[in-house]
Amino acid sequence: MDREAAGAPELRPARAPQDFHFYPMDLYDPEDRLHLFPEEHLQTGREVQAEMTGEPKGAAPRDLEEDVEELVHLYALGDGSEWDAELVDGSSPHLEVWEQRPRMAGAHRDWSLGAEAEAGDRGCAGWGAPAPSRDLREAYRYSHGRASEEYECYVIPEEEDEDEAALVFCVTCKAPVRALEVSDEHREHEVTPLSKALESAKDEIHKNMFKLEKQIIEMENFANHLEEVFITENFGRQEQNFESHYNEILETLSQKYEEKIQALGEKKKAKLETLYGQLVSCGENLDTCKELMENIEEMCHEEKVDFIKDAVAMADRLGKFLNTETDVEISAQPDFEDQTLDFSDVEQLMGSINTIPAPSAPVINPQTPNSATGSSVRVCWSLYSDDTVESYQLSYRPMQDSLPGKDPEEFTMTVKETYCSVTNLMPNTQYEFWVTAQNRTGPSPASECVVYMTAPSPPIIKSKEIQSCEEAALICWESGNLNPVDSYTVELTQAETPEPSGVTESVVGIPTCESLVQLHPRQSYTVYVRALNMGGPSARSDPVTIYTTGSCFHLNEHTCHPWLTISEDGLTVVRSERKTLAKEPLPSNTRFTRCVAVMGNLIPIRGRHYWEVEVDERVDYTVGVAFEDVPKQDDLGANCLSWCMRHRFASSRHKYEFLHNKMTPDIRITVSPRKIGILLDYENSKLSFFNADISQHLYTFSCQFYCFVHPCFSLEKPGCLKIHNGIAMPKHVAFY
Repeated sequence: MDREAAGAPELRPARAPQDFHFYPMDLYDPEDRLHLFPEEHLQTGREVQAEMTGEPKGAAPRDLEEDVEELVHLYALGDGSEWDAELVDGSSPHLEVWEQRPRMAGAHRDWSLGAEAEAGDRGCAGWGAPAPSRDLREAYRYSHGRASEEYECYVIPEEEDEDEAALVFCVTCKAPVRALEVSDEHREHEVTPLSKALESAKDEIHKNMFKLEKQIIEMENFANHLEEVFITENFGRQEQNFESHYNEILETLSQKYEEKIQALGEKKKAKLETLYGQLVSCGENLDTCKELMENIEEMCHEEKVDFIKDAVAMADRLGKFLNTETDVEISAQPDFEDQTLDFSDVEQLMGSINTIPAPSAPVINPQTPNSATGSSVRVCWSLYSDDTVESYQLSYRPMQDSLPGKDPEEFTMTVKETYCSVTNLMPNTQYEFWVTAQNRTGPSPASECVVYMTAPSPPIIKSKEIQSCEEAALICWESGNLNPVDSYTVELTQAETPEPSGVTESVVGIPTCESLVQLHPRQSYTVYVRALNMGGPSARSDPVTIYTTGSCFHLNEHTCHPWLTISEDGLTVVRSERKTLAKEPLPSNTRFTRCVAVMGNLIPIRGRHYWEVEVDERVDYTVGVAFEDVPKQDDLGANCLSWCMRHRFASSRHKYEFLHNKMTPDIRITVSPRKIGILLDYENSKLSFFNADISQHLYTFSCQFYCFVHPCFSLEKPGCLKIHNGIAMPKHVAFY
């Protein structure tokens, strides 16, 4: 840290070399730096002292005490007892900076480089003339900048420059440190070369600058987009509405003006016509009066006889004229009535300017994945940002095939938000949705119809048809949906894995209702199945447990002879006397008809499969394997598609045959087995039979399996066979 910037006293250790040299210039200055003095004029303190005392330059160095005395005398530090003691002990002297001017060992020398101190300084002992001393100090001050103007003290330079000493960077403290300090407080910290730290910091700054530039570009684009929306989108429709309303108001006012002007003209015309008629009548009366006056004046100048004659006639004429009523009042008043204009429709139009316009038609968003369940969907829509909406009317109907002439029922619900979860729907069904927005002005047009689909119903696992072995399991299920689904997912959970994070494996994208899943031997699995469509996955099916200990299968009812009965667990076959029919069933390609037998569904996995059959030694039976397309009319072992062990019991004698293509070896079995072990070995193409009770090997077929085979069981007489599977392979079988 910069000592001047710290503003607090600091003790800086200095290296204790064998002899103290004062360098007026930095030893590690770059080559292109300006040299203020020629190299021949640069001398150390020792060389100056030697030159003044006449001591040869190549003389041996004095001891440490003499060096200390020289430094004390050279820098006017007093008697130097304290400093001398430290150096004799081998410890390093310290340079101390105070907040005030330093006063050392009773000496009151001013170390300021100010103008007054330079003017009064008479030079240092051993340094020659005062002028060179001031030049040296000024040069050092110029080159190093170590003179503090605030504290007016001069710091003696160390032998190694501090900037060059900070050669490493402490990653823990995030600060540069001297290489010498690494072994002290930074011993346990992570350090790196200063150049490497500098390059790393530059790279980080460049990365941040690149991110900042990218963010600036994004913000500018966003601002441009906002400006465009602000100018065009937010006020465009409002301006159109204002312009439309004002044009309508002006048109209405113009129409009213024309109507009023026309009505006023008609009234004016009628009044003028009336006044004109009255004016004509008044003129006629006035002319008559003038004529009578003139006649009377003429009569006054006539003779008496003539006057009397004319006077009588004039009197009659005047009587008639005066008896005639003369209308001297204006029939039509010139003043027009006050015209009260009805501006109610204009006021209504003016009020409609401030009325919120009806919203535009909303837009329903397409269905997002996994947004539906078996009975609900989440519908979302959007609208223009400047529309004011009070509520929405969401309508929907199923898209199932309805009866002719009958449309599917429609449902409507009112919501406030731009989304809605519609419930009580049918699973795996497509629904058609449309929405309208409403405010106090009215409803918007209806949106376009969008199809949403509910998730399927959970499938139903067929537990009796599950086939498994130590390495795999064949899982079958029913869809549980009327409409087809897109795919299925099988989820498996090991019994040791706790819920709810117990899904150890998922098989996705299964197109059919069965899946062959690879498993680990000797484990217990809980199996779930989900159905998927565009709406999302269904709920889990009911769980089924699968054990991968040995091979597990069930008897196939579709191959069972009508005289046989399969138990509910699918592992026991029984032939009873009451069910024996007098007539054999008709031939079939899937069901045994002549041979009273049944086949099991063994998993189609190559490897080794083992199961056991519990038999009655007094019952005639046949056990073995056969291809799926074995002739159902032939006995087991009577063709090349089956390999069997047959037992016959007659007169307390047991007869055992190992049949294939009607051929059997001559083998005698002394101990009648009560439990027969069967080993199907695809890897070695062998089929072996064992007496499981006494671990005795009975016989082994060498077979050619061109495809997978299935266990088969036959009862020639009433009795039963009980199958034991899903068991571990015995040692005598495993090492056979």
